[in-house]
Amino acid sequence: MGNQNTGINIFMNTLGGKWKCLILFLLSQKEMRTKEFYQHIPTITQKVLTEQLKQLEKDGIVQRKVFREVTPRVEYSLTDLGKSFVPVLNVMCDWGNTFAVTRGLELDEKICFHEKELDGIQLANNLSHRTE
Repeated sequence: MGNQNTGINIFMNTLGGKWKCLILFLLSQKEMRTKEFYQHIPTITQKVLTEQLKQLEKDGIVQRKVFREVTPRVEYSLTDLGKSFVPVLNVMCDWGNTFAVTRGLELDEKICFHEKELDGIQLANNLSHRTE
């Protein structure tokens, strides 16, 4: 497996790291303003959050909407490509919950949201048909 252009390598280069999956998981629930990320991820720095959001936007996974108001505001949301990743996030969340239970780890709450899973699967199917 010397080739670095494999699916898992592309995935890790695009969505790997400490914060990206958590950012995407939060965005799978609702559009978010920058300050909301800090409420859910209090240990992330402004620099890191900004870098992560810019990379996700550059990769077409997150979109940034600027509202031209007296006090400008910015909201982030998932693109169709980002929404296609929601079923993967749900599986990761379920695995984390199962791991916590089997290891006797304290689990604050189970926050996996599967009601959006079917939309994500449909989006994934639509995206795969576009490339054929």
